[in-house]
Amino acid sequence: MAVITFTSDYGLVDHRVAAVKGTILSLNETAQVVDISHQIQAYNLLQTAYIVRNAYPFFPKGTVHIISVDSFFTKARKSIIYEADGHYFIAADNGVLSLIFYDIKPQAVYEITFNSRFDDEVSFTSTDIFAPAAVHLQKGGLPEVIGRRFNEAKQLSFPRPVFNETKKMIIGEIMYIDNFGNMVSNISKKFFEKSSVGFNSFILKFRNLGLTKVYNQYTEFVTNWDDEPQYHGKSAAIFNDAGLLELTIYKGNSQNGAKTLFGLKVGESIFVEFD
Repeated sequence: MAVITFTSDYGLVDHRVAAVKGTILSLNETAQVVDISHQIQAYNLLQTAYIVRNAYPFFPKGTVHIISVDSFFTKARKSIIYEADGHYFIAADNGVLSLIFYDIKPQAVYEITFNSRFDDEVSFTSTDIFAPAAVHLQKGGLPEVIGRRFNEAKQLSFPRPVFNETKKMIIGEIMYIDNFGNMVSNISKKFFEKSSVGFNSFILKFRNLGLTKVYNQYTEFVTNWDDEPQYHGKSAAIFNDAGLLELTIYKGNSQNGAKTLFGLKVGESIFVEFD
């Protein structure tokens, strides 16, 4: 039987996460529910997309993913199912699924319709709509039974880096800050390597700082493990496990990591100048 994952911006203080899990278990006592994250910043769809996109591939095919971010009920907004990459994704039609699958076309998109006659009784989307839909799919039910094909799902634009040929420069931006304060850009390793063809060197610029090397993993620049503490607090650029250019402070955290020491925010520009 398929797994159900749960991602939300509910936090862990209030009752909402427990209410959703309780609803799932009331419908199927043997359901396996796995939390991805409930610490998403309120209504932050880009953060949601980054986290879910990099987590879901590790789950078995057929997994059902509930995404309860910016999902409070309104009659004006549909609840939808994406069937994509061998998984099901349930969310409000707010564009978050288009951000997760900006480069993958879903096999099908469905508007959830089993609740349409009872909209006046819906008070909490995640318990009244998402959880029953997830259990239906988890048990092997077809999405066509609880929904209908939908071709008008909301589309949001994923921020893309650009290469300025005249200035010989990649222009990207910070799109995510992780729990260690590391700052993830939208510049992929593939885009970086394609843009660097024909050049001998580069400098990665942000604020008043610059780096001239990008490492392939977090610990690669530690060349002497007998004296590892001397590297604590050192700044570096790496291609992270999502294949994206990341600014990091070795052994940094949310208080003294790259976010604090570099002073960058989500949406700020970074530049790679080639020579």
